[in-house]
Amino acid sequence: MDSKEPSSGKSFLFSYKDISYKYSVLTRYTLFLLLIVLFYVTLAPKILPERYDIRLGSYSEKEIAAPGQIPNSKATLKAQEKAAEQVQPIYSIIPIRNETLIVQILDRIDKLNQDDQVSNQDKVAIYRQEIPQRAEDFVENFLKSSGNAGTYSDKILDEISKVINQQVYRIPEETFIKIPRLTSGDIQEMKPVAREIVSRLSNDQVMDAQSARAKVAELVSTSSLSDKIPREIVQELARMTLTANKFYDEEVTKEAQVKARENTDTVYIKQGDVLVSKGQLITEELYALLNDNKLLKNEVNYWPQLGLLMFSCLLTLGLHMFIRQSSANKYKYNNSQLLMLILIFFITVVSMNLVSIVQNSIHPYIGYFAPVALGAILVTLLMDMSLAFFCAMIFSILSSMILNVNTGHIFDFHFGFFTMTVSYVAITVIHKASQRSTLLKGGIMVSLFGSIAVFVMILIDGTEWSQLQALYTVAFAFVGGLLTSVLVIGLMPFFEVTFGILSALKLVELSSPTHPLLRKLLTETPGTYHHSVMVGNLSEASAEAIGANGLLCRVGSYYHDIGKTKRPSYFIENQNHMENPHDTMDPKLSKSIIIAHARDGVEMLKDYKLPKLIRDIAEQHHGTTFLHFFYHKALKKAEELGVEPDFTDLDFRYPGPKAQSKESAIVGIADSVEAAVRSLRNPTVEQVETMIEKIIKSRMDDHQFNECDLTLKELGIIGKTLKESVMGIFHSRIEYPEEIKKTTKMIDEEDRKGV
Repeated sequence: MDSKEPSSGKSFLFSYKDISYKYSVLTRYTLFLLLIVLFYVTLAPKILPERYDIRLGSYSEKEIAAPGQIPNSKATLKAQEKAAEQVQPIYSIIPIRNETLIVQILDRIDKLNQDDQVSNQDKVAIYRQEIPQRAEDFVENFLKSSGNAGTYSDKILDEISKVINQQVYRIPEETFIKIPRLTSGDIQEMKPVAREIVSRLSNDQVMDAQSARAKVAELVSTSSLSDKIPREIVQELARMTLTANKFYDEEVTKEAQVKARENTDTVYIKQGDVLVSKGQLITEELYALLNDNKLLKNEVNYWPQLGLLMFSCLLTLGLHMFIRQSSANKYKYNNSQLLMLILIFFITVVSMNLVSIVQNSIHPYIGYFAPVALGAILVTLLMDMSLAFFCAMIFSILSSMILNVNTGHIFDFHFGFFTMTVSYVAITVIHKASQRSTLLKGGIMVSLFGSIAVFVMILIDGTEWSQLQALYTVAFAFVGGLLTSVLVIGLMPFFEVTFGILSALKLVELSSPTHPLLRKLLTETPGTYHHSVMVGNLSEASAEAIGANGLLCRVGSYYHDIGKTKRPSYFIENQNHMENPHDTMDPKLSKSIIIAHARDGVEMLKDYKLPKLIRDIAEQHHGTTFLHFFYHKALKKAEELGVEPDFTDLDFRYPGPKAQSKESAIVGIADSVEAAVRSLRNPTVEQVETMIEKIIKSRMDDHQFNECDLTLKELGIIGKTLKESVMGIFHSRIEYPEEIKKTTKMIDEEDRKGV
């Protein structure tokens, strides 16, 4: 859109200076080199931690701080051992069913006591040997069957055997002597009592059999047994058969200790904490800590630096190729735009790095507070939507590296996906923003979709997130979106003023009728104001039809004739019920007054600090067009006076420059068309179409479009759009005099009486 070639004398110096900076190849590649440096410097702290030349047993010459959050192996191991020590011994309840044993013993006594061939003395000897052996065999059989079945581990079976052997009860000798005296009836009465006592006491958790045996006497005394001897024998047999049923389980305890170690949180050295103080002796422990975290220069290795440099070059090359292939030529060649883009990158990556300072592996969700969509929104509002989509991909890559707290990976998919989502949503929402409040609405949408994006990732990760972490993550993402909108609203005026950018937001503000210049135009030159509004409608429709900036055309049209407010009565649309002063003036003076309105307008726009693009439209909308009416009037006057003309046709041309952009050219065409339409009485479609074609052709033949990039196809579309738009406009205007109504009749009506 911006031309590289100046069109005339006064603007040559300005254009030359503009070229020297905006279109310098050396400057452009210097800026791309600056972008490479920006990528390298901002990523280096994350990718390339500083290394130190330190020897074991030496004294450190500088203080060494943790470049990031790093694990403290020694402290973590100590914490794990402490957690394992705090695990209480675990005991398993293993029922041995001792009530079965006592019943078996009583059955054996009943059978042997009924054998009359065995003397009581022999019976006592048998009982003395067999009863303890039966108890021992019962336990051995239980251990053997449990081991074969795999019910319990060998270690706990060994523990059972050891505990039972340690707690064996010895029946007194006098009890063995009394056992042969039992009758079969006594034994049958004893069985249920003995079974009940042993079963009842075995249901309790018994670690020491002595505690259970101490309760036997009380239970026997409250039983149904009345005879002394049966009661004594039941008491002793119950004590013997009772064993512990709660045993220390070494394997389960060790498993719990292992789990306690595994569940112990890793102890981290926080980012910025001092690892080694200046002058501190480097012990083996410190040396190992530095070496484990790759902070020592054990060997010369520049490959990581080279890799990061190449990575930065690839990012920059991708951006350069996209801009080079972009149809938006103002970004392809304009170094001012490129500088602004680099500044946007700088602000965005710096904001990411600032957030990453307080972020750590324990609280990684803090990274979602970073205004990652800031750059994409600024590029959308200040430059181009397609460029913003491409930049959003670069910002996604950068955020996945800068906000990554996992030292084992270069990229963190979570932050990359989050940045891509919120950036694309922001671009889609605000690319047609026309009010500042729209930015806040866009921030709310960024917050909403950002929260949804992180919630989706939480669901995908499953159990890796606690409920509190998930809540914090969604909250930080939501607040980050609002922060983004606040920063955009704050930064927009800076970029608009510094780089002379006319965003849609700024254009809408300038189109307000409350602006001092527009209020001045309305009150002092109402005819010109109405004309400007109509030109704005025509030019906006035409610009949008060819993909140009329609809003810029409309707002530029509002101000394009602001210079007429200095001498309003010399322009025909403001001459209500008064004579035209040009009828009695020298044509050359009339010409000077008419031409001056463009220059006066530019000066007024500068005084009110309106953006350069608006000033350019006011200055360029006439280009170097020819004032036919006053030129012919001057020729006629010279002829009447009988003198040779002391002027040429060049003296009756606007000084220019010619239109340098599509928007300036469109406003110029619409300006002439609106003036010519209102000069027609009861126009037909054919008349309007012919008139528009002649105006466009005349400007083409006069080379007024040579310095902008309008194509013939676009001119055809503009003509068609103008025809459709002007059919509803039938304002009466004075027509050209018959003597000059030739091919120039409808070309430049404004030249006639100062429009």
